[in-house]
Amino acid sequence: MDVIAAIATGASPTAIGIVRVSGEGSFALCDAVFRPANGRPFSAQDGRMMVFGEMLDTRGRCIDRGLAVRFPGPHSYTGEDSAEFYCHGSPVVLRELLSALFAAGARQAGPGEFTRRAFLNGRLDLTEAEAVVDLIDAETAAAARNAAAQLHGALRRDFEAVTERLLDITSRFYAVVDYPDEDIQDIQPQEIRQALRDCDATLSRLLDTCGRGRILKSGVRTAIIGRPNAGKSSLLNALAGYERCLVTDIPGTTRDTVEESVLCGGVRLRLIDTAGIRETEDVVEKLGVERSRRALEDADLILAVVDGSAASTEEDEEILRLASRCPRWILVLNKQDLHPGRSTVYALAPSLPKPSAAVEVSALNGDVFSLERAVERLFPEGDIPDGSILTNARQQEAAQRAREAVRRALEALESGLTPDAVLTDAEEALDALGELTGRTAREEIVQQIFSRFCVGK
Repeated sequence: MDVIAAIATGASPTAIGIVRVSGEGSFALCDAVFRPANGRPFSAQDGRMMVFGEMLDTRGRCIDRGLAVRFPGPHSYTGEDSAEFYCHGSPVVLRELLSALFAAGARQAGPGEFTRRAFLNGRLDLTEAEAVVDLIDAETAAAARNAAAQLHGALRRDFEAVTERLLDITSRFYAVVDYPDEDIQDIQPQEIRQALRDCDATLSRLLDTCGRGRILKSGVRTAIIGRPNAGKSSLLNALAGYERCLVTDIPGTTRDTVEESVLCGGVRLRLIDTAGIRETEDVVEKLGVERSRRALEDADLILAVVDGSAASTEEDEEILRLASRCPRWILVLNKQDLHPGRSTVYALAPSLPKPSAAVEVSALNGDVFSLERAVERLFPEGDIPDGSILTNARQQEAAQRAREAVRRALEALESGLTPDAVLTDAEEALDALGELTGRTAREEIVQQIFSRFCVGK
């Protein structure tokens, strides 16, 4: 492949800037833009050893002094000969160094091209390549840990375990059929049955993580509901840390849903401040109330805000009734600065299911610590197994197709169909798994046959 180069750090000025190069002939190319202080050409430097020297522009003039390192392939990120330059993070310096590399024969790397080359050269599978994006986009420590574990093969190992079980039964079957003269033990129906059941169990366990994976990657969809002037907008402002919503004493100020992403107790919440839910003749406010009700249906968490400084009303009870339909909901008794110590939490709608948590806050004063702790308890980081979570729709869809094929194979086996009919579905499962990891089912089966059953033939 040709030599590619790109600035690996951001466009803003930073203390350190990095320029990355990869491709066949990259070391010789780098000789034109870097002059090591030890007098040896860059291409002759020891691999994986930092060397100090001068970065040069297109005319051979020094533009900065810094460090450079060679990463000989195939043991590099991309699997190719690669190099990195570490200089001061001035955008001008970085652009000049990049221009010198282009003049020496490199070209601009496309978006994600270094990772794409790593995949094509077998350094990463598709789940690991996707983990690179998840790690860059991670907004919480838990999301970063999960992505890092997937980058090191945690999810790949789960899929490979299923793949290996399916390959074992399919390759043994085809080896017996295609090489009858070989002394190969025929596979028994009970072996096929157990293998398929184990595969079904593993895929089901992974698919059960999809909900947590979406929350981990995109955050908890959280609807703030309450009657007008309960303090919903003040609560969103307190959690956001700035005045995101207009707050007045006039009921019905919020007439549409307002969205904001906040970090609450270490958990990323996608907050939706809804219009106050009440009966109204105002056409615009009525549309806002309808949107609020739709937001409730899609929420992972509901914050039901009640004015703790006033007596409860039928509207409050209706709010709690709507909130209780969500598997997780928190009763937020607001305005406790006006009546400290007063608690009507359990007096409200006693016939309804208890909330997941009940807290007292003063949103206007920014006192929401108890709510942060409640959210942290509802979505504990320890509840997330590092790396063993499906975090995107592509993974989920392929895993679902693999499980459906495995279950069809089990049904065919239980129905008394011949092994070849059963294994047709097993191969479909392998194809779906191949989409997850980038491995082709037919190639894997052939490789298994010759490596395990036809050694030396």
